Amino acid sequence: MVNIKTYISIVLLFFIFISFSNYAYSAQNNNIKVEQKEYESKNVKELFKSFYRSTGVYEFLNPVEGKLGPEKLKPMSKFSQSFGRILMILICISLFYLAISKNFEPLLLLPIGFGGLLANIPIAEIAGPNGFLGILYSLGVQNGLFPIIIFMGVGAMTDFGPLIANPKTALLGAAAQFGIFGSLVGAVFLSQNTSIIDFSLQDSAAISIIGGADGPTAIFIASRLAPDLLGAIAVAAYSYMALVPIIQPPIMRALTSEHERKIKMVQLRKVNKLEKIFFPITLLILCILVLPDATPLVGALCFGNFLKESGAVDRLSDTMQNSLINIVTIFLGLAVGSKLAAEKFLVPETLGIIVIGLVAFSLGTATGVLMGKLLNKLSKDPINPLIGAAGVSAVPMAARVVSKVGNEEDPSNVLLMHAMGPNVSGVIGSAVAAGVLISIFA
Repeated sequence: MVNIKTYISIVLLFFIFISFSNYAYSAQNNNIKVEQKEYESKNVKELFKSFYRSTGVYEFLNPVEGKLGPEKLKPMSKFSQSFGRILMILICISLFYLAISKNFEPLLLLPIGFGGLLANIPIAEIAGPNGFLGILYSLGVQNGLFPIIIFMGVGAMTDFGPLIANPKTALLGAAAQFGIFGSLVGAVFLSQNTSIIDFSLQDSAAISIIGGADGPTAIFIASRLAPDLLGAIAVAAYSYMALVPIIQPPIMRALTSEHERKIKMVQLRKVNKLEKIFFPITLLILCILVLPDATPLVGALCFGNFLKESGAVDRLSDTMQNSLINIVTIFLGLAVGSKLAAEKFLVPETLGIIVIGLVAFSLGTATGVLMGKLLNKLSKDPINPLIGAAGVSAVPMAARVVSKVGNEEDPSNVLLMHAMGPNVSGVIGSAVAAGVLISIFA
């Protein structure tokens, strides 16, 4: 019997084959002819000179004004060709350090960082349309396929039990999505009050999703509303997902007292299997009736979770949780990293997106904690306000950070399962918010 992993490999090879075939077909239809230059004999000095001009050292030291980038659409500045590339290579190396030494989401940062390193190699044009990073980008990022597959895997790995057991924690996930609307306002404000950055309403809507710290959702909505900004939006969203352990704790401590951080919550009730099976179906039906534009992401999430909770297809569930999501994570990380090329990243629009995303993510964390404080006042059972910070969509990183901060105050206080309720509701909330923005601005 053929192993399920073999099927996955065959499918992925099929997609790659189709992408190559489409390119070859378009090239034939456009009568693209490759002219081969006749080789001219050279002496030893000319050979060494020719070799030197083909090295990266020469490219770094001799930028050319007006040279086209890998995509052959826009000229690159001299800074991008030389010091810009060196700066981006150093940034990618710093991502390696954070991933390996600090253990900041290595599954994300290592592929993204390495993709950025490859994208800044001169001459090779690895991130161009004919380079393997460019092919990966068009294969699954530009059309929004990879995010949907990621959501399937996330659904298969997610336990909605904490949310079902304590439904009011969904309010924390909803409150944390306030960062999405904050970044929307920020993007519009920058566009209207600066001469450097000019974002349309569609651009602003796509940028706003960064406030939810949800990389797949950010890629999905950007591919629909702002394809030109997709790379910068994806890099910003995944960067903040990875930097959750740095950004969130200071905000959480600043908005809560020591007493609040030590609050112990009542143990969650046990959720039966039937409830877990009906939850994704109910969620999908509600999404279909109210917001069909959100069903690609919500549907993929519900599909993965439904297969897991059914218990009837363990092989498929295991594949989505492991092999499939791991393969797509590698491809997605490399493709996103390809947009770390200096000529694409070191521009005012990208820097504006990063600043807006940071403010929005911080705002989402703060509103989640503040809603937690409010619920603690109104609820019969005590609620630790820290779990509100898990309402952002960075799952399960945000829940782990909440647990860590709580343990620092009281090692006997276990908040992880309580934080998973708002964390998974944040995933749903960001997908719903994306559907709302698409329905309005698409």
